[in-house]
Formats: sequence, structure tokens, C-alpha cells
Amino acid sequence: MKKTIVVLLALMTLGVSAQEKKSQIAKGVKEYHSLFDTSMNKNVSCYRIPAIVTAPNGDLIAAIDERVPSCGDLKWSKDINIVARRSSNNGKTWSDIEMVVDFPYGQSASDPSMIVDEVTGEIFMFYNFMDLDKEKDIYYLHVVKSTDNGKSWSKPEDITSQIAKPEWHGDFKFITSGRGIQTRSGKLLHCMVNLNNGLHLFGSDDHGKSWFMIDTPVQPADESKVVELTDGTWMINSRANGKGMRYIHTSTDEGKSWETKADPELIDPGCNASIIRYTAIEDGYKKNRLLFSNAKMSNGRKNMTVRISYDEGKTWSKGKTIYTESSAYSSLTILKNGDIGLFFEKDQHSENAYVSFSLKWLTDGNDKYKKRKN
Repeated sequence: MKKTIVVLLALMTLGVSAQEKKSQIAKGVKEYHSLFDTSMNKNVSCYRIPAIVTAPNGDLIAAIDERVPSCGDLKWSKDINIVARRSSNNGKTWSDIEMVVDFPYGQSASDPSMIVDEVTGEIFMFYNFMDLDKEKDIYYLHVVKSTDNGKSWSKPEDITSQIAKPEWHGDFKFITSGRGIQTRSGKLLHCMVNLNNGLHLFGSDDHGKSWFMIDTPVQPADESKVVELTDGTWMINSRANGKGMRYIHTSTDEGKSWETKADPELIDPGCNASIIRYTAIEDGYKKNRLLFSNAKMSNGRKNMTVRISYDEGKTWSKGKTIYTESSAYSSLTILKNGDIGLFFEKDQHSENAYVSFSLKWLTDGNDKYKKRKN
């Protein structure tokens, strides 16, 4: 009898804890799930660096660093793996944690990001690699591929020589986490940062069979995301450490030249953020829409907020705050039913939460999603 009471009390405590966590999330979200947190595996110090995409079949794939001995970044940890969870019902339920990339101790993989090729149906997952025993502080750039909507992944391919210069061998360089894009022409496009030589876009014109770097540096820029505007302009939204806002870089000639400006409207504490295309008139929707998520503070990583733009990023809404307390990196995706999914770090990296909500909720009823015209 005593054992039964203890078990019941434990279950009640867990229930209250989960309810307390959910109560801290903005009212009106449809789904809330703690996808990766430190209670899930006692051998893992923390989970960090979220990335999420919607697969061609509508499944959600959420990938993240599994940082085992410590919560330190790549150069400080000899055991970081890339793990993922998947959902086939718009985020209502999720698979168990699945291993994607796992090297022997002493070698680590970090900072997952993905590109979905809507033409071939393939998904590319990028990450940064280091052998801390043999080549500490030397960064390599890898990719794995899935042809079955994220259920399985290919062996790692080292693409460092394709997207970085030989003289950068010892530089601090990395593919930015989160996601890249596919342009209207079918080109795959992503961001790679060299803190000594600037951000460079890299991409593929043959659906990932080979990769190339665009040899025009973009500065200032740290962790960044790229989107294609409806007029074909490429726009990079960049982290700016110590500036309290974001930098915006635009190119009308596919990266041969860039114009740069600060955007004081997008206040930011110097943290990774997410920007994605939601809808475009050219695709049969009534409006052009972009979405942006970040810790909306000029100082301090708090106040995870999602904002919308109807003029291709010239101006942004005030946005909806998803979580007011500690939050950091975030990654956005669009669900097959038109809802918006957000995967983000919260509470000093102790939890990585997934939430989903409607466009109607995000805009306080002023806008709602309608399926595109065929």
C-alpha cells in the first residue's frame, strides 16, 4: 500500500510539473511538447541547437545536439552527437529520440541544419565536425542525406573542400544551424560563417550531388539565415553581437554583390534566430508573408517571440510572445495544415520545446491561413 501511495504521489508530481511548464507558454498555442530535456537521459549534460523542417510527406523532423560530457560547444566537448525526433501528425505525438550522427569518443558533431529538396524529395542535414584528439580546433563541414522523410540517413560526407578555401583550414568556420532554403530555380542555398573572413553562401545546382561556395564575403555577419524574396532578391538575416539588433544583407545578383543595413526594428541580444517564407502570391496564396522568431530583447536571452512581415521584411509586426522567460536559439517550420511550428531552447538549455499555433492566433484574428489556389 505504501509503495502504491509513493508511486501515485510521484505521478501527481510529474503531472503538476508538466502542467506548470505548459502554463508558462502563451495561451492559445495548439501543441506544446518538451522534445529534448536533461531528464530524458541522465548521461547527457544538455541538448542544444534546435533545427526543424517539414518533410515532403508532411512529417516533422526536429534535430539537435546531444552534448554528453558537458554543455560546451564543439571545440570543448569530445562527445556531441546529432539526434532527432519525428512526428507524423503535425506535432501531436513524437517518436523516441533517434541517433542520426554518432562518432567514436573524441570526435564530435554539432549545429544541425537541414534543407528540404522539394524537387527530389530528399532532405540534407548539415553539421560541423571536429576530431578533438587528432585535430583540435580544426573545423570540418559535413552533410548526411535522407531519401525516406528522415527515417534513415546516409553516411557522413565531408564537403569542406567544396565550400571552404584551403587557406581557411585553421580558421573558425561553421555551417549555421537551423535550415537553408531551395530557391525557385531549384538551387539549394545555405550559410557558412568564417569569423575571420566573413559569411559566405554555399549551395548546389545539382540537388546535392556537388556543392559550391559563392566567393563574396558578407559582413558583418555571425549565425545567419537566408530567404528568397518574391522578386528574386536573396536576403540574409544575421546575428550581430553587442549591437542589440539584426543586420540585413540583400543581393539582387545571386550573391555577386551585397547591400547591408542594420534593422533596429528587429531587436536582438546577439543570438541565433529563424526566418522563413510562409506564403507567396506567386504560389497561389493571397498574400506574401515572412516569419521571424528570436529572443526579442536588446540585452539578455528572454522573450521568445514570433513576428510576421507582409512587405518582404521591410517592416514587421509587434509579434506574439511565446515564452517570456529564458530562451535562446529557435527554428521555424510550416506544417502541412498551414499552422506554424516553433522549436526553441528555453530555461538555460534545460529544455527544448516545440509549440504550434495558427496564423489567426499569431495575428490576433486579423489574418488567417487559406489553402493556395491550384
